[in-house]
Amino acid sequence: MKRIEAEQFTKRLTDHGEGPVRLDRHGLAVLDMLAGDVVLIDDSGAETRREHLGEVVAAIRPRRSGGFVAGLEHGFCLLNDRFAVTETVTCWTAPGVRMNDGACDPLGRFWCGSMAYDLTPGAGALWRFDPAGGVVEAIEGIGCSNGLAWTRDGTRGYYVDSLTGRVDILELGPDGAIADRRPFADVTGEGFPDGIAVDLVGGVWLALFGSGLLLHFDGTGRRDAEIAVPVRQVTACTFAGPDYSELYITTSRFGLTDPEAAAGAVFRAKPDVGGFAPYTFGG
Repeated sequence: MKRIEAEQFTKRLTDHGEGPVRLDRHGLAVLDMLAGDVVLIDDSGAETRREHLGEVVAAIRPRRSGGFVAGLEHGFCLLNDRFAVTETVTCWTAPGVRMNDGACDPLGRFWCGSMAYDLTPGAGALWRFDPAGGVVEAIEGIGCSNGLAWTRDGTRGYYVDSLTGRVDILELGPDGAIADRRPFADVTGEGFPDGIAVDLVGGVWLALFGSGLLLHFDGTGRRDAEIAVPVRQVTACTFAGPDYSELYITTSRFGLTDPEAAAGAVFRAKPDVGGFAPYTFGG
């Protein structure tokens, strides 16, 4: 199995870094999730801007009409190009459960999943925010909704409920609803499966929280490469950089009494196969 080393790209920027994504002309964005901040980073790795959206910011993606869509603690919001919130959609009001991670699908819909703060099994769900403004609870009974991404041809989604210890395949039916969900790769006992990124040929990079590793699985689910990061709590990854050929990796200091010096920094690696631009929200 091929082993790839990662280099540190930024100084420590976040307490709980998550949700990296390239936002067109704004450059790379990472989330300080539990602080509710979006942090923008230039090509040299320097922080250029920090925007506070709320108690939690779970995921952010560009909108085709300009601006952004984001997952907040209890639902969704739309933002203009200056990161000002223009509309909010609340999915629930009960405390104890928050949104966690999300992404857009090829049809322009924004998916974001929830989890209990105390990781109560079954307390979360996978939610879908449609371009016309409707909200659908697509899967209920989720433990810790995490990484979600689609292949370049749009035929397959990959999804992580961390408490299952695996990555699953999501198949969409003709109506755009989830028609099938089945296991793809199991990492039970190796760490806490977290965020993912999909490459040009349908392979999946999985951040394994607590292990200091990202694992790569080809389209058949065979493990064939890994990236080592000198920080235990790796959280998520995304393709960005020249032609989306580089993998950018977020890390966390959350809950650590003696964190590594670089915990909370963003790292960068160069896999053999690159990725592609993130899907955008159609609303």
